Amino acid sequence: MFAGLPLTFTAPWILTALALLPVIWWLLRLTPPRPREIAFPPMRLLLDIDQHEETPQRSPWWLTLLRLLLAAILIFALAGPVWRTTEPVDTGQGVLWLLVDNGWTSAKSWEAQSGAAEQLLTTAEQSGQPVLFAATAEGPSQSLVPESATTALEKLRALEPRPYPPQRNELSIGLRKAAQEALPGAIVWLSDNTHTEGAFLTDLAAMTGEVPITVLAGLDTPLGLKDLKNDADALSLTVVRHPDQKLGTAKVQALDLKGLVLGDVQASFDAGNPETTARFELPSELRNDIARVEIAGEAAAGAVQLVDDSWRRRTVGLISGQSRDLDQPLLSPVYYLERALLPFSDIRQPKDGDIALAVPALIDQGISVLVLADVGRLPDTTSEELREWVENGGTLVRFAGPRTAGGSDDLIPVRLRDGDRSLGGSLSWKQPQHLADFPDDSPFAGLRIPEEVTVNRQVLAEPTSDLPERTWAMLEDGTPLVTAAPLGAGSVVLFHVTADSSWSNLPLSGVFLNMLRRILAVSNVAAASETADDSTSSASVLPPLRLLDGYGRFGAPPVEVTPVNASDFREAAASRRTPPGLYGTEDGFRALNLMQADDALLPLDLTALGSRATLTAYPASDPIDLRAFFFTLAFLLLVADAIAVFLLAGGLSRMNLRSRTAGVAALLALSLLGLSVITPGQVVAQSTSDELRALESTLETRLAYVITGNPEIDDASAAGLSGLTRFLAERTALEPGAPIGIDLAGDELAFYSLLYWPIDPAADKPNDQTIARIDTFMRNGGTILFDTRDHINASASGFSSTPATLKLREILEDLDVPPLQPVPPDHVLTKAFYLLDSFPGRYAGSPLWVESLEEITARGDRPVRAGDGVSPIMITGNDFASAWAISEDGEFMYPTVPNNPVQRDYAFRSGVNIVMYSLTGNYKADQVHIPALLERLGQ
Repeated sequence: MFAGLPLTFTAPWILTALALLPVIWWLLRLTPPRPREIAFPPMRLLLDIDQHEETPQRSPWWLTLLRLLLAAILIFALAGPVWRTTEPVDTGQGVLWLLVDNGWTSAKSWEAQSGAAEQLLTTAEQSGQPVLFAATAEGPSQSLVPESATTALEKLRALEPRPYPPQRNELSIGLRKAAQEALPGAIVWLSDNTHTEGAFLTDLAAMTGEVPITVLAGLDTPLGLKDLKNDADALSLTVVRHPDQKLGTAKVQALDLKGLVLGDVQASFDAGNPETTARFELPSELRNDIARVEIAGEAAAGAVQLVDDSWRRRTVGLISGQSRDLDQPLLSPVYYLERALLPFSDIRQPKDGDIALAVPALIDQGISVLVLADVGRLPDTTSEELREWVENGGTLVRFAGPRTAGGSDDLIPVRLRDGDRSLGGSLSWKQPQHLADFPDDSPFAGLRIPEEVTVNRQVLAEPTSDLPERTWAMLEDGTPLVTAAPLGAGSVVLFHVTADSSWSNLPLSGVFLNMLRRILAVSNVAAASETADDSTSSASVLPPLRLLDGYGRFGAPPVEVTPVNASDFREAAASRRTPPGLYGTEDGFRALNLMQADDALLPLDLTALGSRATLTAYPASDPIDLRAFFFTLAFLLLVADAIAVFLLAGGLSRMNLRSRTAGVAALLALSLLGLSVITPGQVVAQSTSDELRALESTLETRLAYVITGNPEIDDASAAGLSGLTRFLAERTALEPGAPIGIDLAGDELAFYSLLYWPIDPAADKPNDQTIARIDTFMRNGGTILFDTRDHINASASGFSSTPATLKLREILEDLDVPPLQPVPPDHVLTKAFYLLDSFPGRYAGSPLWVESLEEITARGDRPVRAGDGVSPIMITGNDFASAWAISEDGEFMYPTVPNNPVQRDYAFRSGVNIVMYSLTGNYKADQVHIPALLERLGQ
């Protein structure tokens, strides 16, 4: 510190130059300023006068003071002034041990933590002090030997927070070896405020003798997430905070695979409680889309919980071969299955007791797992449909029973013997059988089997070569209890006992619930991978797919990360070898999360270090290098000195005339520049006519017609669409703007949903570029109504070889036109606004052709045929525009053929339906409109 101020210098020896200031003062007083020059011709006479000794003029006192101040500031700047708001950490003499926590708990304040480490290493670099640099999450493979501070700085800049807790105990052996060679001069530990289990602190105190230890603490620790659960009502997690943290609330977000937020909740902590619960009360279908839960604003791996298919709620269908007695539910296998599955799945049961109808009904409801309890032989059609569902990824779980013992179909994982084995019968046991430990490659591996669980009866499997590979659970005598086999993308699982307590007490135990949970966990996630016939290494290990870094971001797996055995994955914990993230393949993966249900954020406990430990806070702010400030100030003083000398030398008077001339020239130049900018020839109009047309078309819905170049046809089109526009405004909620004529070759078509194109036989065929624009318009959802206006000259079929029809065929041959059909009675066009059965114009006999839809059998409860979009093309010969045309005085311009007012009214109604259909599509096919349509139709 400097004179009690938080000011230090990187090169304090340069301050000795301040002693030279008196010498500089003496020299400055002897050096006069430059004399003022005045042109005086008689001065030539004075040259012959004898010279006498002259006393130089002394500098003004204020100029001398200015230059002394400039010299002092330059000396301060060269000495490297640094402003420190806190006392520097004592790094001692000899080797400095710098220990840095870089686990996930350092991610939130890593910038401050690494900044403090950089300050210490920079100080050590300036003093030449050697440093032993150790990061607590990098493991024992890092170099734990003294090295230069420059090398340690390079390591620090490459260091990042790791996605697992600091592994401090792993450093003990390396640090003990370094201490045996030479004790450190001081130990500085940049901690993350958390305590880890182990003997690291005790070992550190023992190996370093009486060396002082400074521990920096006090930075914010990120919040954590753990204990993910997906129960019947909500997806819930536990939010964990550090006991020293005073944060009262946390915003938790649920995201899908694309990173879109599906929901967020506010979790509030009670006073003194480091944990709280966040619940996402969303529909199960929406919860099943959740792929990641994170705490908003907490960029740390521990603040993320990844969700794989094993956490998603399955929709499970239940079918029992027995009749369900509601008065005696304990006799029904469905009762046990419901209570076992309900906490972590959504149950669906068929309303129809006929299995042939129940199975398809459940499949249509989107079930993931189907449970059949004592269903013997399935009908052939049902068996084929169920097989197809399993091959597409479904999971079929079957329970044995009296019907299964009497024979089954082929949708079982193993061949069964006829009959069953029971206590006291043929092939019987003398004592009830207990369950054997689950195989390591079974989904049930690791579950604890209660000793009281026994089996009295079972169906037996035929012994085959692949039976051991297909066995997930067995009895102590080696006979299978649960078998499974892959079938396409899904799997078939068979319990060789009943789902109720008649054959065993397994359904009464907790392990039964966990077994069902494990089956659901592997369903639809390469469900049969662990029971595949070829027992290859690729099926028994899960390679790293996408892993989290210390900030909770996905990244590519590091090369040192190794695959995890599928059987060991449930017991795996986040570490340097197995960082948190996704393991497996894109087709099926498992999520390894950082925090487990029993993890906690413990406060730092330095009791093992005794009185040698000094706990201090991290610097509140970084030290400020003042060299730039002092050099800038010195430069400004130098400029002030130059101005003072200039003024004392009379420079202002010489500059007076020049400045006036320069000002006039600058004013003249600015005037000329302004005139050139506002030259009338350079003024650009704010908008062109094309831009105005585009603006008008976007602000109002307009009907548009194609300009053919024939004045008679174009006038009829304009008058017709004007009449239809007026009719729409009077009869509907739509108020279109004035109709507009379109040049297909140059005008933008995207502003209009419907184009009316009257065919002129004498017009030229559009060129290829125009045809491409028309095709793009139709592909992007636009509709073109082609009107040949020739029905009076055409045959009764509606199409003939009239000139207009031939011209239309010539135009359509280069367009991508879908198959066409006359408007069917159940098409949306017949009910878009008015209920119509025909679409007359000036003429009434030509059908209206639209895109052909898939043929659907008419249903009384579905009077509208649904389609996926609007027909891009319509064709008629009824001359719609002439029927709609109204003159300026409100009279109809063309008579209908025959002259019938009702036909003209229906022509307008046809136009309304066509416009509504082009604007709204097939919305009238929605189920919500069906009751009103049925009522209107009188059905």
